[in-house]
Amino acid sequence: MAKQFKPETLCVQAGWTPSKGEPRVLPIYQSTTFKYDTSEQMARLFDLEDNGYFYTRLQNPTNDAVAAKIAALEGGVAAMLTSSGQAANFYAIFNICQAGDHFVSSSAIYGGTFNLFAVTLKKLGIEVTFIAPDATEEEISAAFRPNTKALFGETISNPSLEVLDIEKFAKVAHEHGVPLIVDNTFPTPINCRPFEWGADIVIHSTTKYMDGHATSVGGCIVDSGNFDWDAHAEKFPGLCTPDESYHGLTYTKAFGKLAFITKATAQLMRDLGSIQSPQNAFLLNLGLETLHLRMPQHCNNAMKVAQYLEKNEKVAWVNYCSLPGNKYYDLAQKYMPNGSCGVISFGLKGGREESIKFMDSLKLAAIVTHVADARTCVLHPASHTHRQLSDEQLIEAGVRPDLIRFSVGIENADDIIADIEQALNA
Repeated sequence: MAKQFKPETLCVQAGWTPSKGEPRVLPIYQSTTFKYDTSEQMARLFDLEDNGYFYTRLQNPTNDAVAAKIAALEGGVAAMLTSSGQAANFYAIFNICQAGDHFVSSSAIYGGTFNLFAVTLKKLGIEVTFIAPDATEEEISAAFRPNTKALFGETISNPSLEVLDIEKFAKVAHEHGVPLIVDNTFPTPINCRPFEWGADIVIHSTTKYMDGHATSVGGCIVDSGNFDWDAHAEKFPGLCTPDESYHGLTYTKAFGKLAFITKATAQLMRDLGSIQSPQNAFLLNLGLETLHLRMPQHCNNAMKVAQYLEKNEKVAWVNYCSLPGNKYYDLAQKYMPNGSCGVISFGLKGGREESIKFMDSLKLAAIVTHVADARTCVLHPASHTHRQLSDEQLIEAGVRPDLIRFSVGIENADDIIADIEQALNA
C-alpha cells in the first residue's frame, strides 16, 4: 500500500485491510493470549520460526496494524509500538548498545531524553557524548570513539525548536559505520520523512500529534531497512551474531531488513515489556486518520501566532523555524517545505517572572505537561519539563530560562491571538 498511495490515503487506509466479513474499522484485540491447536504450533512461535500471536506483551494484531500504518507513512520496512516515546528512545538505543558502548547525540533534545541518555543509560554502562545541533561535520566526527554505535538527533528539538541537518548527520554517521536515529515527533511524516534524507531509524512519541487529542500515551520505532548491519558486524554483535536466548538464531541472517525491529520485539519487549495497550493503539489509529488534516491547520495557526508575536513590543524574541528570517528557516524549507509543526518558543521582556505572569493569565491556552495536540497549550520548560536539569544542562539543551513553549492548537487563530493579547496586557 505504501508504494501505491499518498500519505493522506495511508493515514486513513494503511495497516488494516479487512477481508470478507471482517470489520471495516480496526478492531481492538483486547486479549492477552491467543489459542493454538497443538503444542508444536506454539513452540514454533516461541522459536520465531512461524509468524503469529501468542502473548500481547510481544505482539498484538491491533498494535501491529497501527505500527504498519506508521511504517508506511515514514517509508520504513517495519515498526514497533511502545508504551511511550521515552520507551521508544530507550529501546532504539539499547537494541544496539550494551555496557561498554558509546553513542553521540545532539544536545538539543527533549529534557527527559537528555536525562535518559546522560544519567540512566550511564548506570547501564552506556555513555553518550553530546554535540551542538549546529556542529560541523568535523566536530560531530570528533565526538566518535571506536566503541560508538549510533548518532541521535531530533528533527525539530523540543522545546528549543532547532532544526537538525539530517543529511549532514547521516553522512557523518555512515562514514563511521553507524546508523542515524532521528526523533521525528514534531514534524510527523506528514511534514518530514527523515529516511529520504539518509536517516536509518525513526522514533516517535505518538502521544503528541499522531494521537493528537491527548488521550493515549505511546511511542513507536520505525526501521528504514536501509542500514547494512552485516557490513559492520563487529559493531553490532547483538544483531549479527547468534542470540543464545533464541537457540543461536542470528537476526540479520534470519530476518534480513526486519532484523532490527524483530530483535527489539523478540528480545527487548520480551524482557522489558513496555508495550502499548491495544486500547491506546486503537485511539492512536483514530488520531492517525486525521493527521494529514490537522498538521496543516497547526502550521497555519502557528505561523499567524508567530507573526503576531514577532511584531509585539512586549516580546523579546520568537523562535519558529518556518518564519522567514529564522536561523533555521533554510533548513526548514529544505526538509519541511510544506510546514514544520505547531510549536513556537518565545521570551518576554522582563524575563522569567513576566513569562510566568503571562502564562497564568491565559484563558484559552492551558498550562499542561503536554505539547502537540488539538488544544492550544503552554509550558515553561525550565520550571516544568526540564526542571531536573542544571542551569548548565539547560543551556546545553538550548533551553533559556525565559523560554515559553507555546503549542498552537487547531482552534481559530484569531481566538488564540486574542487570548495571547489579553494575557500580555493583564
